Amino acid sequence: MTVRTRFAPSPTGDLHVGGARTALFCWLFARRHGGSFVLRIEDTDRARSTEASVESILQGLAWLGLDWDEGPIFQSRRLARYREQLRRLLESGDAYHCDCSRERLAALRESQRARGEKPRYDGRCRERRAAPRNGDAAVLRFRNPLAGEVVVEDAVKGRMSFANAELDDLVIARADGAPTYNFTVVVDDLDFGISHVIRGDDHVNNTPRQINLLHALGGEVPVYAHLPMIFASDGRRMAKREGADAVTGFRDAGYLPEALVNHLARLGWSHGDRELFSREELIRLFDLAAVHRSASIFDFEKLRWLNQHYIRQAKVETLREPFVRELRRQGLDPGQGPDVDTAIEVQRDRAGTLVDMAGKSAFAYRDLRGYDERAAGKHLRPAALEALLTVRERLAALAVWEAAPLHEAVAGCAEALGLQLGRLAQPLRVALTGSAASPSIEKTLVLVGRPRALARIDAACDHVRRRAARS
Repeated sequence: MTVRTRFAPSPTGDLHVGGARTALFCWLFARRHGGSFVLRIEDTDRARSTEASVESILQGLAWLGLDWDEGPIFQSRRLARYREQLRRLLESGDAYHCDCSRERLAALRESQRARGEKPRYDGRCRERRAAPRNGDAAVLRFRNPLAGEVVVEDAVKGRMSFANAELDDLVIARADGAPTYNFTVVVDDLDFGISHVIRGDDHVNNTPRQINLLHALGGEVPVYAHLPMIFASDGRRMAKREGADAVTGFRDAGYLPEALVNHLARLGWSHGDRELFSREELIRLFDLAAVHRSASIFDFEKLRWLNQHYIRQAKVETLREPFVRELRRQGLDPGQGPDVDTAIEVQRDRAGTLVDMAGKSAFAYRDLRGYDERAAGKHLRPAALEALLTVRERLAALAVWEAAPLHEAVAGCAEALGLQLGRLAQPLRVALTGSAASPSIEKTLVLVGRPRALARIDAACDHVRRRAARS
């Protein structure tokens, strides 16, 4: 069997975590088996579909590195094909016109619920062979088999059976002729030779209906694999979290695609107790048989841990462009500070995200906006003035402004003054960055640069003098 999977989002919003996990599993399965990954855009709902959503979905997939082999295929451009297949079902007797009013159908559902029955169409128009007099008000329904059952050998959930007597005569075209979701899905899967339909388990109830439609159209039934839902730690579905789980949102929050892909892969799938996988390992190891049946919890703390790992492991050139973008987003000019590669090397072990990295580097790309009150109160005291003046003199005399000689200068100054290194480094750190937290003092000095460092030490000394005068 030639493996062909498909990812088929509706462009009514961003690409979210649930959809991204589905796309990833489809992509991994196709890549492992040397097959094809097809991208289909289900945009027949013209009222809700937008170009902005299409672009967001394409950007999200591209950022995650999920390249498609065919597509994007837009359903809105295949309406003639759907109409052709609708006529085929109508001519074969597998579909019929139904002109039951909305009022009648609503009353029917209400009476069925009152009797404790499952709401379904009662087949009033089922035996009609001719078109109704008021054809403009008629929908087209699929004549679902009344007897027997549909058996699904789901690659994740196992064997499932559905009695045909419990299935509705599905509307496959609205009164205006527009085909419905379940019909277009079947035609597309058939036309593009989809061998494996991997999707969320909220589609389970659609599966027997789609299988019956496939039989009526003379198609082979693909292998179905329904993936468990993804929940947030608060128990809500991720897709209901008002955009908090958009893939582009994770990108903008400073996460690397490798981290999100790794985390998504582990949502419902595992390979022993391993947590870290390269993309090549995921392709080699991914197996639908190892997908869990139970729901998964999206763990933001674990994602951050993964992101820290990939930031440390990444090549500097991989981080350069997104780091520069984040600096600019935070109002910082990359040209008004240290070389960005240097900043990345210094900060990568201290940052959970690229947003963190840029924020922790801000002191090196802009003028200080004052001192953290607590840090200044503790470290910029009158007793620190002599140490700051002495270390400033030593630093100004250095021929080379590099980490090793900078460390020797600060350490030597502390020793000459009879101070532990921290008793000098902390006042100096506050003077340079405005806070008590930064990289090692020599790396902090490298990032700030000679002119700014000396000027900031001078400003800190003035601050200490003013404080001493007030006391």
